[in-house]
Amino acid sequence: MIEGLFTPMHLVLILVIAFAFFGAKRLPEMGKSLGSGIREFRKGVAELHTDIGNEQPAPAAVEPRALTAQVSPVTAAGDAQTSNDPADVAGK
Repeated sequence: MIEGLFTPMHLVLILVIAFAFFGAKRLPEMGKSLGSGIREFRKGVAELHTDIGNEQPAPAAVEPRALTAQVSPVTAAGDAQTSNDPADVAGK
């Protein structure tokens, strides 16, 4: 399906249309900017590969502990308990 998509005649036709549309002065400028963009992209990809290769293994993630709220129940007299010790609660 794709094998016959870009024959040499198709590429020549595309270049002729680009030449007619942009003109002879703009085509070299566009080629230069396209080339420098491709070069920058390749440099960035190569940099990324070297950064990944030189990367130190990340330390193991520390699991956060669950926070538990300690709520003191209200006694029959309306006073809140101030201690969570069962011996103190039984003495009241």
